[in-house]
Amino acid sequence: MQESYKHVIPNVSHPFGEQPVEEPESYCWPSFQNADHQASDEVIQGTKLSVQRFEQHSTLESSSGTSAYPGRSSASSLNFSGNGSPASHPDLHSYQSGGSPVNQSCMSTDTDDLGHKIRELQNALLGNDSDAFDVYDIIDEAGANQIYSEAEHREQMMLMISRGDLTEMLCACAKALANNDMSTTEWLIPDLRQMVSVSGEPIQRLGAYTLEGLIARLASSGSSICASLRCKEPASAELLSYMHLLYEICPYFKFGYMSANGAIAEAMKDESRVHIIDFQVAQGTQWITLIQALASRPGGPPQIRITGIDDSASAYVRGGGLGVVGQRLSRLAESCKVPFEFHATGIFGSEVQLEDLEIRPGEAIAVNFAFMLHHMPDESVSSHNHRDRLMRLAKSLSPKVVTLVEQESNTNTAPFLPRFIDTLSYFRAVFESIDVALPREHRERINVEQHCLAREIVNIIACEGAERVERYELLSKWRSRFIMAGFSPCPLSSFVNATIKTLLQGYSEKYTLEEIDGALYLGWMNQPLVASCAWR
Repeated sequence: MQESYKHVIPNVSHPFGEQPVEEPESYCWPSFQNADHQASDEVIQGTKLSVQRFEQHSTLESSSGTSAYPGRSSASSLNFSGNGSPASHPDLHSYQSGGSPVNQSCMSTDTDDLGHKIRELQNALLGNDSDAFDVYDIIDEAGANQIYSEAEHREQMMLMISRGDLTEMLCACAKALANNDMSTTEWLIPDLRQMVSVSGEPIQRLGAYTLEGLIARLASSGSSICASLRCKEPASAELLSYMHLLYEICPYFKFGYMSANGAIAEAMKDESRVHIIDFQVAQGTQWITLIQALASRPGGPPQIRITGIDDSASAYVRGGGLGVVGQRLSRLAESCKVPFEFHATGIFGSEVQLEDLEIRPGEAIAVNFAFMLHHMPDESVSSHNHRDRLMRLAKSLSPKVVTLVEQESNTNTAPFLPRFIDTLSYFRAVFESIDVALPREHRERINVEQHCLAREIVNIIACEGAERVERYELLSKWRSRFIMAGFSPCPLSSFVNATIKTLLQGYSEKYTLEEIDGALYLGWMNQPLVASCAWR
């Protein structure tokens, strides 16, 4: 029996989003379930933090398109003293004297007084031993250096704040948190709260959610993120509308599905019986265009059987169980006069075994891993390496083709600080692309970003271990995994490339399409966002 990850995957089971099947439906970027508002106080790295106080400043409340960002009040709202009691935010002017960031004369006087007292104590205990004074000199010098070092650090922080560079300050806060520098972390958070906004520029909106991730990490390091954040799920119809809107305004999902379908159609052009195994079928929307394409194939369509794998928790975003998906695709296939069968497998991807797939002799098999494998734990998380196990399982089926679509980012094994910086860069491109497609004053934009993007960002930043399920890998790493599993690359055809280029003509010219070693990369300006490739 393989290890179950049911307690994790349901909350963040579908990346990005998926388009509707006949109705406005789609996949969602992962979401957390409702949190317990009565979570008890926790001890965080020697600093006590009341979860109730933390919740007062959570910015991931369910929001209408016009609501203000709830965390932008009180600049001193989230600062903590060493003994665990709330400490007010330092007044920046209190650090200034005559235009200088620090009154050095006061520090010198304090140091001299301290030195005089130490000398008196040494004289009383040791007499006029010269060695004792050597010891004092070392202590005195070390203490002064520490004072000056702290002063210089404060001055650098104040200069950074005066520049008002939000990206720089977010990275500085993340660096302080990574170095366990709680005083700097808690000092920066109130200033950052004044700079972020869910209704501002793309970096301000992204900053709101990355800051929430930093606060959540400070509070619990991910161990109780669902209990710490008050995330209210929207009603199913609302969530579907948000996901549908995201699907329409950004080409990421269409790119992934279209490129994968092109690879499958090419591999199956001469086959009469086709079995597609989709390891995360969601609403099954990806297969609409493929069924339509195969229906018009010269010589007639093949018999198509789809094994749709997905967990029961995803019924929330589907509006029903996997039977709903089968019914919709069956109606479509019937209208296209395509022989069709749907096999529902309602389990988590990490639990799939060979016997769940109902392999039949004479069928040409295609395996589809679209925005799915990055949710599977690998060797860095558990001894049950489901990521590589599923690849080996797919290889054992002798498939005609295996398709992979994944976010082009590195959040799996990267340490916290590099992961934070990569996440900030990656999602900044996503938020900028939304900004171009959707007017900033659009009343639903906040809901789209909050319910379809924010929780994924928070999960990447705040969580560790098995609780961090958003574990992207770069295609170079996926390529190594596929080769180790015994696969060979199957370059995407020029026809697929041309079709994607036609698709992008309906979007901003800032989207880029690049082909490297037979794989396609969709990006925003200079930032690759989604990679698609095929294997055999």
